[in-house]
Formats: sequence, C-alpha cells, structure tokens
Amino acid sequence: MNIQRMHGTSRSGFTLLEILLVVAAIAILAGIVIVAINPTKQLGDTRNAQRRVDVNTILNAVYQYAVDHNGALPASVTTSTTEICKTGAASCTGFVDLSDLTADEKYLVAIPTDPSGTSSNGAGYRIAKSANGRVTVTAPAAEQGLTVSVTR
Repeated sequence: MNIQRMHGTSRSGFTLLEILLVVAAIAILAGIVIVAINPTKQLGDTRNAQRRVDVNTILNAVYQYAVDHNGALPASVTTSTTEICKTGAASCTGFVDLSDLTADEKYLVAIPTDPSGTSSNGAGYRIAKSANGRVTVTAPAAEQGLTVSVTR
C-alpha cells in the first residue's frame, strides 16, 4: 500500500525539476523566435523605408517649386552635394537652405529629417543638381549597406 494513502494525504503539483525544465524550454523557444525575427534588421528596414519616403518628399517639393517658378530650382541647390538644413535662415551656414519650400507650408510643412537624428542642424539628407538640371536627393545614413537616392 502506498505510504501517502496510509497517512490519508496526497500531494499534487509540480516538482522543482519539472518547473525548471518548462522554464528552460520556454527560454530556448523565445531565443529562437528572437533570432528568427531579428529586431535590429527590422528596425533598420523601417528606418530605410522612412528615408525612401523622405527623399521622394523632398524631391517632389523641389520640383513642385520649380513648376511654380517657371522651371527655376531653389537658388541654394547647387552642383555640389550638400546636406539640407533642417531649420532654415541664419543657422544654415554650410547647408542647403530649402526654407523656400516650407514658407507658408506651400510645398512642405517642415523639412524631413533622417530617422537616425545624427546631424545637429542638418536634415541628414543631401541634395545636388547636375550640369543639365537633374536633381538628386540622397540619404547617406542608410543602413544595411543600402543606397537611398533618387534622381529626376
């Protein structure tokens, strides 16, 4: 006869070993899922997608400005590739000032900034025009070896 039954008690529940095995199994599965999802890559892809949108937004605003000004691009866009200023006016020394695009929020509400936020006064995007007037906007901080650049 079982000793537990002799004393009139029965114990139910899990042993410490069983609990530890279940916790270890869950930890292993969680580790596999995290590696499979790769959050660093997913976040980088998200930031690169935002860069693509921003580059196209800036380029569209520049061309809309040109349409409204008989084909003339903003005067600050030159043939040298220069970072775009995010604030405008006096603080844009060494940057391309596209504040004409944000005046009265006609073309842009604000200059888009790179999602990494690494530049202090610059937007993190660069702009240049070619000798024949084609404009290129690039995102030099693109991640995972991706080149984000649009020319029109």
